Amino acid sequence: MRFATALLILIGAASAAAASEGFEIVIPQRPGVPVVINGIDASYAVVEGQSGLGRGNYMQPTIYGGRPVDPEPNVGHYYPTLGARPGYGRMEIEPPANRKLPKPAESFSRSWGAQSQMQPAEPAVPMEPPAVILAPRDGGAAGYDNSSPAYRR
Repeated sequence: MRFATALLILIGAASAAAASEGFEIVIPQRPGVPVVINGIDASYAVVEGQSGLGRGNYMQPTIYGGRPVDPEPNVGHYYPTLGARPGYGRMEIEPPANRKLPKPAESFSRSWGAQSQMQPAEPAVPMEPPAVILAPRDGGAAGYDNSSPAYRR
């Protein structure tokens, strides 16, 4: 009996929706993220109405099977955009003055530094000196003109 009643309601809603430009069944793109239309969660609900980029007019959509959504989150955090004042005062318990104090913590310190290592002393003459190369005294090698080019003035 309940199934037949639900089927009749669905057929009636579908025929009414088909008479006014059709209907859509809203399926969310990501599970757990609701599709909210005018403050109503329309996930897996039937929505009828004209809307979209190709329409020149706008008709208020009718949602069949949606659930109302709270306009502000129902949590214990402070959101400045909601306009509500934050909680006032501390939410902690003052311990009694004659309580047993915990053992003091051991001291801890850490430091670091950087410096260059000492270089070994170098002898005045290397153990294996390089070969001696004599440079020409006349200003260059044979066949090479080392003079500056003559520029026109």
